[in-house]
Amino acid sequence: MSLLRVCAFAKCLSRRSVVEKSAVRVSLADCCRLCASVRGGAVRRISETPFQLQRRNVSLVIPKRDDTKKRVLQQSTLLDVLEARIQQLQSDTVLDVHHANVQFVKAHSSGRGALSGKGPKSTPKEKTDIPKSGKTVKAASKSQPSRWMEKLTQEKNNKLTKQQHLNQKLQKNVKEKLTAKSKGSKSSSALPGTSYKTISKTAPAIKNRGHLKLSDEIRAAVSPAEAAAATTAGTAALAHKASKGKQKGSKNQGPGKEGQKQTVTDDQGRAKELAEVEELERRLSQQVGQWTSSSNSQRLQEDGEATACGDIQLSIRSYLEACVFVGDVERAHRFLLSQHRVMSRRKHLNTDVYNIIMRVWAKKGTLSQIGRIFILLEEAGLKPNLGSYCTALECMGRNPSCSPKVIARCLSQMEDDGLSVDDLFSQCVFRQDERDMVLKAVHIVQPDYQPSLNASPTQCSSSLVQDFYTQRSDHRYPKLDFTQEELQERFRLQLSMEQACTITIDSVEAAKPVTEHMAKMRELVADQRAQWQKVLLQALRESKMILANTNTKDYRLNLYPYLCVLEDREYVDIMIQSVANLPPSGESLKILARDLGNRVYTKYSVRQKHQNQMVEKLHNIYNSYTDLLAKDTKEYDVLPSEQWCKLEMDQSSGPSLQGGETHWPYIVSLELGTYMVDMMVKNLKINSDILNPAFERKLIPILYHMYTFRSTRQVGFIKPHPILTQMQQDAMETKLTFDSYVMPMLCPPVPWTSVKFGAYLLSPTKLMRTVEGATQHEVLLEKCQNLEPVLDSLNQLGNCAWSINKPLLDIIISIFNDRGSDKLDIPPPLSEAPRIPHFNAQDPTYTASEKAHMKREVINAKKKCSEMHSLRMDALYKLSIANHMRDEIFWFPHNMDFRGRTYPCPPYFNHLGSDVTRAVLVFAEGKPLGPKGLDWLKIHLVNLTGLKKRSSLEGRLEYANTIMEDVLDSADNPLNGKKWWMNADEPWQALACCMEIANAVRSPDPTQFISHFPVHQDGSCNGLQHYAALGRDVIGATSVNLMPCDVPQDVYSGVAQQVEEFRVRDAQSGMKIAQVLEGFISRKVVKQTVMTVVYGVTRYGGRLQIEKRLKEIDEFPKEHVWDASHYLVRMVFSGLKEMFTGTREIQDWLTESARLISKSGHTVEWVTPLGLPIIQPYHRTRNQVLKSTMQHINLQISHDAKERPDTVKQKNAFPPNFIHSLDSTHMMLTALHCYSAGLTFVSVHDCFWTHALTVDTMNKVCREQFVALHSQPILQELSNFLLHKYCTGLLTEAKNKKYQEYRRLMLLLAKVPQTGDFDLQRVKESTYFFS
Repeated sequence: MSLLRVCAFAKCLSRRSVVEKSAVRVSLADCCRLCASVRGGAVRRISETPFQLQRRNVSLVIPKRDDTKKRVLQQSTLLDVLEARIQQLQSDTVLDVHHANVQFVKAHSSGRGALSGKGPKSTPKEKTDIPKSGKTVKAASKSQPSRWMEKLTQEKNNKLTKQQHLNQKLQKNVKEKLTAKSKGSKSSSALPGTSYKTISKTAPAIKNRGHLKLSDEIRAAVSPAEAAAATTAGTAALAHKASKGKQKGSKNQGPGKEGQKQTVTDDQGRAKELAEVEELERRLSQQVGQWTSSSNSQRLQEDGEATACGDIQLSIRSYLEACVFVGDVERAHRFLLSQHRVMSRRKHLNTDVYNIIMRVWAKKGTLSQIGRIFILLEEAGLKPNLGSYCTALECMGRNPSCSPKVIARCLSQMEDDGLSVDDLFSQCVFRQDERDMVLKAVHIVQPDYQPSLNASPTQCSSSLVQDFYTQRSDHRYPKLDFTQEELQERFRLQLSMEQACTITIDSVEAAKPVTEHMAKMRELVADQRAQWQKVLLQALRESKMILANTNTKDYRLNLYPYLCVLEDREYVDIMIQSVANLPPSGESLKILARDLGNRVYTKYSVRQKHQNQMVEKLHNIYNSYTDLLAKDTKEYDVLPSEQWCKLEMDQSSGPSLQGGETHWPYIVSLELGTYMVDMMVKNLKINSDILNPAFERKLIPILYHMYTFRSTRQVGFIKPHPILTQMQQDAMETKLTFDSYVMPMLCPPVPWTSVKFGAYLLSPTKLMRTVEGATQHEVLLEKCQNLEPVLDSLNQLGNCAWSINKPLLDIIISIFNDRGSDKLDIPPPLSEAPRIPHFNAQDPTYTASEKAHMKREVINAKKKCSEMHSLRMDALYKLSIANHMRDEIFWFPHNMDFRGRTYPCPPYFNHLGSDVTRAVLVFAEGKPLGPKGLDWLKIHLVNLTGLKKRSSLEGRLEYANTIMEDVLDSADNPLNGKKWWMNADEPWQALACCMEIANAVRSPDPTQFISHFPVHQDGSCNGLQHYAALGRDVIGATSVNLMPCDVPQDVYSGVAQQVEEFRVRDAQSGMKIAQVLEGFISRKVVKQTVMTVVYGVTRYGGRLQIEKRLKEIDEFPKEHVWDASHYLVRMVFSGLKEMFTGTREIQDWLTESARLISKSGHTVEWVTPLGLPIIQPYHRTRNQVLKSTMQHINLQISHDAKERPDTVKQKNAFPPNFIHSLDSTHMMLTALHCYSAGLTFVSVHDCFWTHALTVDTMNKVCREQFVALHSQPILQELSNFLLHKYCTGLLTEAKNKKYQEYRRLMLLLAKVPQTGDFDLQRVKESTYFFS
């Protein structure tokens, strides 16, 4: 007999015996009323049809008078046996027990139960629902006990002991909820739907009862005396168990005679450690009161739980919002109710999910429906939040017949929940006219009320920027070189581009002459696309009809709403566009599907903003915002974000700009994209004879779904048919279509004012780039209160205006359209690709080894073709975008990764790109060179050549003056002259610099020459600079130029020299590989490894880097590459250890801290000195399978916070990530202070750019901010944060469990590495710190 049937049968027997003993007669009608009340209370908790199950159970409750009297004792005994059996099975299948349980808890007690009005769930003012089985147990206990009954009692006691602590907490929570419920019962009548009042009162009790196990329910029905006895017995058992553990421990600790001396020493060490731990605990407990978080362990747990439900909640919210957006309210309402009715699904709901449906009823003015959802909230044990009350008040504002008393009661209930009316207007997100309706409702009872929206001045907790925000008298914020009218016109152009979501531009290949064959192919491709559009449109409509009519269960998420958020033709355009962009070698199904889903989401997001009526408001605010930036307006002493916030408050009526839309989860985008790919594969066909009439005509698919191997994993691939590839290549189409966010902005970006608002006008943008699906970063950011310095630095970087270096761009395009150039990093066309050899594998003339060789050649040729196509298309996109913007001025909005490192949002064309893209970008604003500007241009040119790295600035300048003839020749005849520039490390930037210098020296007065050229100042192995400053390491600081020197110290040459000394020693001792390496150890061989050691490269990765460098040396014997790379990576690590002792200590401390933290079950988290919270998203990988008709896609998810941390990744990544967070902090501080000094400033991580005129000012700011940053007790503050985060609140638990690891973690975190004697102030005098 299954457990579910055992439980149901036991319950039914229980009811029958109770009915018989108390002479109560239950009629069928009464039972049906009971079923109705259970269903009305929305507590159906089993998946099969509830009504049928209840009828089956209820029929067993009806007594048969003649038989029952004779069998009462036998039934009681049988019940005892069954309950004991249930007790045994319960631990295996708790879920089934819950399901059977719930059907019987609703019946009201007659008041004679054992715990009537006295149990832990009762309050004097409320009735208690007691299961009738409680009475049965009491009655049965009077009969003769059997051995099963004894076993049952014993198991009860064991269970009680194990769950004692848990039950105390549960009872406390229940009491708190019930007390809060009784307090709020009066105010709940403020909302309509009072006919549900009785149900809503009992619902929380039912909910809590549903969470208890069956054993807990049986125990709850036992008399108070028995319960007390059981509790006492459980406590005694626990004490006995503890004492046994102590005795056992003491036996194990007894030392033998010969080991007594060692044991005494160990005991003394343990005693010393214990004293240290106790002292640390005492210090921590004192500091806990000063720190903001009072219960850290609880917060950690809550964060984990919130993230655990995050993906499912996001899916539910996005589904409901999509249903509401397309007007399918009935589907949304049904879905919410289906989730609410079942406890296992209800736990995924939060108040915001219910608010989505409330918002719909508020728009319709249906107050009764709002009331019903408030009752559902109570049943779910959730409290209404500001959004809930906002929808209720909005509904009342729309309802002209609404009584002022109802509004007053609603406001009163809101105040009882600790929420104020001002909170509504300052924190809620409004759409359309919602704000006006809420204000209208409030004015009915408070006619003089006005929302209090005073903008508080920026209060930054970081002492690093305290003066920046408080002392502004000497600040000179830069203006843009545009009038206000010009900026407003640019805004309109950008808005129209983002509203279209896509933009079509001319390809740079359009310059080629059009042949007859090209024209024919273009016409053919256009005809086919028109045909494919019709086919896809028809297929999409048919599939939507099938989906809409599919009789799926209400609680299942369905793709149908996501296929309705756009017009049908828009989906088709997205699919056709993806076919045009598909590479000849194909694309992974997962990547293709993700891109399709994301494109749909972007368009949907823009449409949502239109529907919410925020575009007009954005237009008004941006027009006013241009007053801050334009050159023909007054000077302001406020930052862009402060001005924007002020304007938003001044124009507070209407919708909020921060729309609060839910971002689609990765899995939703992927599923929708897969559905669209499937449609394309099944429906897009072409005639097989379209290119060759000699072939037999038949319809063949243009896309193929196939499988390939990536490493050891099988991956689904979508590959175009060779006929399609041939047609598209021959057509050489002149147009390229991009998503609008790919293009640079035509107006200054919207300043970041919060985590969810900034950058583009309408296109959705994340402040922090994360792995697809990771939500923990966003959760942390939303809790953070002091992000202003971080946001303001992003705004400063985004406000830099750019333009195109047209003469240089034309030279690059001419080479690109000729045959490209590998030397100059311009990819050649596919016509230059190696031919793929064809051979017949069945040909008997080939030997097995020849066949294997031919196969390898085919694979290599295909790989080369694929790489060439990828590089060519990348260059085509970049150059086409640059050419499209050649006469424009544009901006790059910025965001950051999870370490705080900043990046431009447009992915293809930006200043973080290759030498080619950097070379064609110049500042839109020009500044005169001034007295030293020309010298800085010359020094910059020498830096770009890669020569004279060990020379002083004076030496570099002198060298530049000696090669002026070559410089001028390069500028005048770049392709036909001496071509000196082509031998530089960065040839295209060197050529651009040559042109700028030529123009400057030929001007009448070089000091007055207006230069737009960016001059770079690069950090000298910046990661090691931060380590040396952290450890105050004199030797390390000197080798990375923190110490003033006459000539720059080159750490790479220093390490190479150290390695050479090791090699000479080993060669003399007869080591063969050391002798082979003679003359081959250079700066270039070791540079990459030295640079990346600080960022966590392993010996394995370092060996691969050195192997690559050795292979580039033609003279080096290739057979020794493997041994040589192994030997050199060992020597490089040894050399670094000797040169940077302080660095190694700090790195080891960070690594070990991360290892112990992740071993304790937590991810490593810290806060940068500027207040940016950082969390490492490395967890153990779990596999999630996305099932579709095409294939099952296996997703390897390594960021799921429910999984345990990946200890190896956590510990290896912490040191480099921590250093990255410091270098980003230094860059942000420099950006802020350069902005306040009126400088143009941008950065490429640790390479800072500005005008030649302001290089000296930027250098001064850069050094001052580095000193200010490292003058903070960074490591001590990190230690305090980690101790507070991972050691407070865990003390009690840690003493009982895993105490050794806890103690080691605490001692390690408290023991900050000691620092040396380096004087940080010397950095200010160091010329080559950044140079």
